[in-house]
Amino acid sequence: MLVSMRWLEQYVDLGNHTAEQLADLITKSGIEVETVESLNKGVKGVVVGHVVSCEQHPNADKLNLCKVDIGEEEPVQIICGAPNVAEGQKVAVAKVGAVLPGNFKIKKAKLRGEASNGMICSLQELGIESKLVQKEFADGIFVFPNDVEVGTDALEYLNLNDKVLELGLTPNRADCMNMLGVAYEVAAILKKEVNLPSPSVEHSDESAADYVSVSIENKEDNPYYGATIIKGVEVKASPLWLVNRLVSSGIRPINNIVDITNYVLLEYGQPLHAFDYDRLGSKEIVVRRAGDGEKIETLDDTERTLSSDHLVITNGKKPVAVAGVMGGADSEVYDGTQTILLEAAYFNGFVVRQASKDLNLRSDSSARFEKGIDRNRVHLAAKRAASLIVELAGGEVLEGPVEAGERTVEEKSVSVSVKRINRVLGTDISENTVAEIFDRLRFEYNNDNGTFSVLVPARRPDITIEEDLIEEVGRLYGYDNLPATFPYGEGTPGGLTDYQNKRRLVRRYMEGAGLYQVTTYSLTSPKKNAFFGEIGYNDITLSMPMSEERAVLRTSLVPHLLDVIEHNHNRQLDDVAIYETAKVFLTKQEKVSELPKEEEHISAAFTGLWQEHSWQKEKKPVDFFVAKGVIEGLVEELGLSDRISFQKAEKQNMHPGRTANVLLDEEEIGFVGQLHPEAQSEYDINETYLFELNLERLLTTNTEPLEYKSLPRFPSVTRDIALVVDEGTEAQAVLNIIEQAGGKLLAETRIFDLYQGEHMEEGKKSLAFSLRYYNPEHTLTEEEVKKAHDRVVDQLKQEIGASLRG
Repeated sequence: MLVSMRWLEQYVDLGNHTAEQLADLITKSGIEVETVESLNKGVKGVVVGHVVSCEQHPNADKLNLCKVDIGEEEPVQIICGAPNVAEGQKVAVAKVGAVLPGNFKIKKAKLRGEASNGMICSLQELGIESKLVQKEFADGIFVFPNDVEVGTDALEYLNLNDKVLELGLTPNRADCMNMLGVAYEVAAILKKEVNLPSPSVEHSDESAADYVSVSIENKEDNPYYGATIIKGVEVKASPLWLVNRLVSSGIRPINNIVDITNYVLLEYGQPLHAFDYDRLGSKEIVVRRAGDGEKIETLDDTERTLSSDHLVITNGKKPVAVAGVMGGADSEVYDGTQTILLEAAYFNGFVVRQASKDLNLRSDSSARFEKGIDRNRVHLAAKRAASLIVELAGGEVLEGPVEAGERTVEEKSVSVSVKRINRVLGTDISENTVAEIFDRLRFEYNNDNGTFSVLVPARRPDITIEEDLIEEVGRLYGYDNLPATFPYGEGTPGGLTDYQNKRRLVRRYMEGAGLYQVTTYSLTSPKKNAFFGEIGYNDITLSMPMSEERAVLRTSLVPHLLDVIEHNHNRQLDDVAIYETAKVFLTKQEKVSELPKEEEHISAAFTGLWQEHSWQKEKKPVDFFVAKGVIEGLVEELGLSDRISFQKAEKQNMHPGRTANVLLDEEEIGFVGQLHPEAQSEYDINETYLFELNLERLLTTNTEPLEYKSLPRFPSVTRDIALVVDEGTEAQAVLNIIEQAGGKLLAETRIFDLYQGEHMEEGKKSLAFSLRYYNPEHTLTEEEVKKAHDRVVDQLKQEIGASLRG
C-alpha cells in the first residue's frame, strides 16, 4: 500500500512529523514501512510557462520554435520537438540552470542554428514513470489546466514535492489497504482525531428502480449488491488534484469516471465498478455463478473462459463482469457515455480469489476482496463516489440505490481483562491506560471492573479473540516499553532435533572445508530443470509465475549454483567454492494434483584454484579428487564412511570420463564430477566440478554407535603391490576385492599410483596399492603376513585376471 503524505494530511493532523519520523512510528507500532520515497527525483528549477507563440523551426521539420512566458520580464525562446506542443498551452518549463532526474542540468543551447533557453518537459522527464502517465501525454509534453499561475513552481502543481510511504502489510491488516484505514492507524499512534469525508448526494425525482432491478442467486457468494444510476454525465479528463492522488498511489489516470472509482477504492478500500448503462443490454442485474465454458471479454480485451467456480455479474443473459475481479469490455465506460450504473457490492473473498487464480487475473479490487473489506462501508463508499461524479462529471443521481441483500452486518464483541493483558505482556498497565488506547483506536467498549467488552468495528475483521485485543494494547503501548521478563510455567526447553543437529554439523563441515554457503531461488526455468533435473520427474509449473525464469519448481540445486559461478566469473572472481543445502521438488504426475515430494539435497560447485601459496609459488587447481575428497570428509563426519562408494557413471551435461555416482549401501544418492566442456562453454565459465547428494538420505540413515579402540600395542606390517589389469578395470573394484580377501588382518588399503605408458602392454594399466596388516593381540609373524598377502593376490588373479607387475 502506497501512502501519500499530503493525501494523509487530509484526514490526520501530522504536526511537524517528517515522512521518515512517521515511518519509524508506524513500523514500531507493528506495520512495517518498507520504503519512504520522495516523488521529487532531484528536480529543481521547473516552473509553469505559457506558450505565447509556436512556429515551425526554419531549419528542421520536426522541431518547433516557441516563445514561452515563464514569469520573467521577457518571454524566452525554447526549441521543442514534442508533437503536441501548441500556442496558448500552460506547460512545465525547466529554466536554464534547472536540474532534472539523473542530475541532468539544463544549459543554453543552439539547435539547427536557433537558440534554446530551457526545455519544455514531459512528465517522464520530470521523473514520473511512463506507466503512470495519462494516455494523451504519453508521447509528448504535459499540458496544465488554464487556471495555473505562470512562473510558479510546477512541482507543486504536479505533487512532486510529496513523499510516499510503502507499507508492507501482512494479510491480517487488510484494514490498512485504504487511506481511511491508514488514517485511523496514524491517528491512534499520534493521539490525533480522524477527519473523515462526509459525502452528501442530492437525488432527482426519478427512481433508479425504474431503470434497473437487482437479484442475487446465492447470498453466500454475494451478501450485498447496490446499484446507483447517474444520468447526464460528461466523460473527460480528471482534474489535476485527482490525477496527482492516483499517480502517487501507483495508478494510471484514465478518465474522470474511472478515476473516481479508483480514488474511492484507495480512500475507502471499497472496489467499485461503473457500467455504461446504455451498453448494458438490459434493465436487470443478476449475480450468479457462471456456466462451465461460458465466455466473457474483460476490460483488458482478453476473452476468458469461465467455470461454475466463478461468480459473474450479468444483464440477465450474459456476463458483463467477473465479480470482484474485472469488468467486461462490452459495457465499459467510454468518451460517449452519458448514463452510468455504479456498482458497490460485497463479494465472498474465497470466490473472488478462485476466479482471480483460475483466470490468472489479479487486480486492485480482487486483492481487497480476497483479504476482506468493511461491509458496513460499502454504501458509504458508493455515496462518496456518486458525490464526486456529480462534482467532476455533472449529471444527476437517481433516487436509490437499487439493492439486494443486507447493507450492514452487526459488529461483534470481544472481551479481555486488564489482568490478562498484563499477564501476557509482562506489564503493569492501568485500566485508564487500556481505556485510553481503545479510545485512540476508536473502539467502543464497556468497562466492567477491569474487564473490557469491546465492540469491534467492521473495518477491523482481524480482531476476533482476546489475544488480538492484547496485541492492540501492546503495540500502541509501545513494544519498546514492554519489560524483559523470563518465561514462567512448566514445560520442557526447546532444542534441535537429531536431523537439525546433523544438518548443522554438515554446514559447519562444509564451511570448515573452505566453501561459502549460498541461498538460491526454489523457482527456476523449464530449460534449467531439463539441464540437470532428476530424470523421470516432471516440471511443477506455477499458475501465475513472476517470469519465465521463475516458472517451475527446481528438481536440482546445480543450475543455480552454476548461475552463481557465472555471476562471479563475470566479475573476475574465478576462484569460487560454494555449497547449498535446500529442497528440491519432485513429482511423476504429468498434471500435478497432489503435493510434490520434497527432498533436501546438498550441492557444491568448485572452480579455479583450491589452494595457493604465493610464498612457495605453489598453486593447486580444483580437480575431481578435491570434490570427491569433500564428500569423503563429509560422510566421515556423519559416520558413514564404510557405507559410501563411488561408481563410474555417465550423466547429462557432465564429463563422461570424470563423473561418478555416489552410492550409500549400494543405492545411488547423488553424483560427483566435472561439468561437461560444452555446458561449461554455454555458461561461459572456467573448468568446474560439482556434486549433488540426497542430504535427507544421509541424515536419516542410522549409524552404528561410535566405538573407541585402544591405541595399537604391536607394530603393523606394510606391503606394496603393483597390479597389471585391463585398462577398463575400475580401481574401486580392485580395492573391494583386496579388502574382502585381506580378512581381519588387513587394517588399511590405499591406492597410490596409476601407470599407463610405453613399458605397459597395450590395453593394460598398472595400479599400485599400499596394504597395511595389523593384529591387535600380538606381533605379526612373516608367515601370517605372507599367507594373508598371497590370499589377496590369488583372489585378484581369479576374479579380474590381475598379475603382479615385474
